[in-house]
Amino acid sequence: MFAAEDFALDLSITRTPDLKEFLYARSMIVTAARAYDLPSTIDLVTTTIGGEEGKRVLDEESLSGQRLGFNGKQVIHPSQLETVMKMFTPSEKEVEWAVRVVIADGKAAELGRGAWSLDGKMIDAPVVGKAHGIVSKAELCGFDVASMKEKWKGEEPA
Repeated sequence: MFAAEDFALDLSITRTPDLKEFLYARSMIVTAARAYDLPSTIDLVTTTIGGEEGKRVLDEESLSGQRLGFNGKQVIHPSQLETVMKMFTPSEKEVEWAVRVVIADGKAAELGRGAWSLDGKMIDAPVVGKAHGIVSKAELCGFDVASMKEKWKGEEPA
């Protein structure tokens, strides 16, 4: 978990809207967590709360954290919870893509293929690993993954 305000205090830095002063620390937290196989990384709190400005900042900071590899975010007000849960839950489109990859990869493996394509994009081990991660997260988030697997059971690697 990244406590940005404590970090700013310790280093005597000022928090800015673009959060660039925290980029190195945030990146290192995610990198270290993955290196030590820690399952969760929680990003900094959004200190702007309330109104349209608070919503906009929360959306931007949540997306930034998600892109950096965090899989959650601290909240300081109940009004932030719904947005944060939505931002860190895979979309139905992402889950569908991941299920398709997992199914087609099983078939590719049976054919002895290490790399193949789906929708015109190369799929290899790192992409398959990401797809498995999305499927696992989707299950934890309550998606009906079994139904999606049934729907896409005919997916084939190209």
